[in-house]
Amino acid sequence: MSDLRIDVADLLTHPGSRRPVSRVACVEGLAGRAARVEEPVALDLLLERVSDGIVARGTVRAHWSGECGVCLRPLTCDLEIEVGELYEPHPVEGDTYPLLGYQIDLEQLVLDSVLLELPIAPTCASTGAEPCLPVTVITPDDAPLDDAPADARWAVLSELEL
Repeated sequence: MSDLRIDVADLLTHPGSRRPVSRVACVEGLAGRAARVEEPVALDLLLERVSDGIVARGTVRAHWSGECGVCLRPLTCDLEIEVGELYEPHPVEGDTYPLLGYQIDLEQLVLDSVLLELPIAPTCASTGAEPCLPVTVITPDDAPLDDAPADARWAVLSELEL
């Protein structure tokens, strides 16, 4: 049984009932192109019985790592995501999650919420770290950029009159 599969039989038999749930679990597949979560994810949720099923409200916390898209330095940052999702017997694809008999599985909720919050192109500045140092262009013989030899392939463009 998964650490994120929760028995909700007690909630289903008592309309309006609530129960707090806290879990820490490793979830595979929490990686984007530039950032990944390699540590356990923490969930602090309140499960509530509503007429349509079970609502899970609360916080998902994760710690991601990656590298800056500008200077390639390693980056790490924390995510804290507020969630509020409905689990029902006949889920609407993309809108609600399935109620599996007397259980709900929070793994897809974690995947969806964390993957949407992972940065696509993290930078030092976007994580609150010091901004990246300016990039220095080195020219042949350390010549200033104005004195750098022109590339012959672009010479025809300098003849255009605009």
